Amino acid sequence: MTSPARRSVREDTSWVLAPLLDLPHVVHAAVISGDGLIEGASPGLEREAAEGVAAMMSALQGAARTTTVAFSGDFGVKLRQTVIESDQGWVFAIPAGENTCLAVFAEPEVNMGVVTHHMQVQVATLGAKTMNAPPRDDAPDRSPHDAPA
Repeated sequence: MTSPARRSVREDTSWVLAPLLDLPHVVHAAVISGDGLIEGASPGLEREAAEGVAAMMSALQGAARTTTVAFSGDFGVKLRQTVIESDQGWVFAIPAGENTCLAVFAEPEVNMGVVTHHMQVQVATLGAKTMNAPPRDDAPDRSPHDAPA
């Protein structure tokens, strides 16, 4: 039996995760698309686990947004962070731009404020890098004579 083809992890988001993984008690980090695909993950996170995290985190973020709107009555409310506590540690998730989320798993003794601060810094840096990227030009080259009259 052959194994199914797997989508490769985008390496261009690894720079976002590296500083988070250097923090004390942080075990894993991932960049997750809103449709539940893994865009980047810490090296020690197995592919199957990363895909499961991505799928569940996508659903959880959607549920958190809907719950926040239901409680507040404000359809314009912005989700800032989702936090899960277990006996094994903490999961922190914050929106990271359009249709993306940054998630971190840390041991119980982690300094929550330090982790969430660094996550916000990385998201801001990611946003600045994305906004400063030159626009992609998919239009065919045209001479001034090709312009419609």
